Amino acid sequence: MRKAFAGLWKTSGYFRFGIVSLAFAIFMIIMSFFSPFKPMESFAVTPDLPPSFAHLFGTNSRGQDLFWQMTFALRNSLMFGVMTAVLSRIIAIWVGMYAGYKGGLFDKVAMAVNDSFVIMPVLPILLLLNFLLRDKMNWFYMALMMAVLGWAYDARLIRAQVLSLKERVFSDTAVFCGMPTRRIIFKEHMPYVMPIIFATTINNLLWSIGMEVTLSILGLTNINKASIGVVIFWANQHQAMISGIWWWLAAPVGVTVFVFTGLYLLSVALNEYIDPRTRLRMKGGAV
Repeated sequence: MRKAFAGLWKTSGYFRFGIVSLAFAIFMIIMSFFSPFKPMESFAVTPDLPPSFAHLFGTNSRGQDLFWQMTFALRNSLMFGVMTAVLSRIIAIWVGMYAGYKGGLFDKVAMAVNDSFVIMPVLPILLLLNFLLRDKMNWFYMALMMAVLGWAYDARLIRAQVLSLKERVFSDTAVFCGMPTRRIIFKEHMPYVMPIIFATTINNLLWSIGMEVTLSILGLTNINKASIGVVIFWANQHQAMISGIWWWLAAPVGVTVFVFTGLYLLSVALNEYIDPRTRLRMKGGAV
């Protein structure tokens, strides 16, 4: 592990940028536990102060220190994204791996359901569900809804990989040895599918947080709980750009772009390292 980390740090600029952005996100999350202010407490500081040493990201018209508020917002948004990605992976892995290995009628039915979810207009459905369940909506239910709507494309990618693995000699050997289906799928095939699972997990995390930001900006989530989308929502409500309080929008947008770009590039670097061909190319060898 240590040699792999050192090799990636030396050869991959994507990996270095990703580690720096991940360290920044972890730093922000840790700092949220030491905040001198409550995340949504109003008029705790002087309103509308630009960024300075006293207030790194400035303050907003609600009298909130944007740096400390962003520590809570980033923590909550990442926790929401991780929750959605984990729930979505459970569905995608199960459907993709079993459909690819079993084939036949099970595969046809699973892929028919899968394709139905692929073509669904996710945002309009989420808007409708949020309107219908607004009084009962919380972050877990919203994460569950997004997981149910966001697994299908990834399941098809996993299935395609398993279809290839099923035809290899080691799969036939496992069958002849009497290994049960579940063990073949999760012990023999899973290691080969992990790069796809890892990449789609990062993509799904970013997608789910983007959806949360969209719904929050529209005021369809709990606007009294700090998140990246909620910070932008209140900035829009107070017409921050028109009022010249540009840092109110710059803080959430800048932090989001930096962290999300880093996470994406980190996933790219790790997938390149997991692939033997690209790993050899990174080390200067012949493919």
